[in-house]
Amino acid sequence: MMKVTHDFAPVFNEESRVLMLGTMPSPKSRETGFYYGHPRNRFWKVVSDVCGEELPVAREDKIAFALRNKIAVWDVLAGCEIEGADDSSIRNPVPNDMSRILEYADIRAIFTTGTKAAQLYKRYCYPKTGMEAFVLPSTSPANCRVTYEELYRAYSGICKYLT
Repeated sequence: MMKVTHDFAPVFNEESRVLMLGTMPSPKSRETGFYYGHPRNRFWKVVSDVCGEELPVAREDKIAFALRNKIAVWDVLAGCEIEGADDSSIRNPVPNDMSRILEYADIRAIFTTGTKAAQLYKRYCYPKTGMEAFVLPSTSPANCRVTYEELYRAYSGICKYLT
């Protein structure tokens, strides 16, 4: 069990319409210094395909892509104890303060990228935000039973909130 704190700033601006929330950066994401940093994580691939754009590769390109497409990216937790990247091992979670984004941007929908993020959001953030979160399948390489086509269909649900 390792105590981990979230070191990335959220990606958003006043134009952001959709908030995408993961649980906590994985060891690989912490190593690369950005969200969904594992080379086999399908997050950036699926959201860029859904938005009809090329896959952003560099950190700066991912930020520009998200902002251009009105997508805010953050995580539910500011810190926790966790074993590796195993969300089911999370203990002593400390939630992020969603008002940091919600009071600044016109967020029309919140999506969690996985069921653990959804559970943590519902327990720790929903009582303060009053905004339900839509649960999307995890894009993690550990979630290999969900096909890319299923991910694409699910993540396409963000489009109606981006206009």
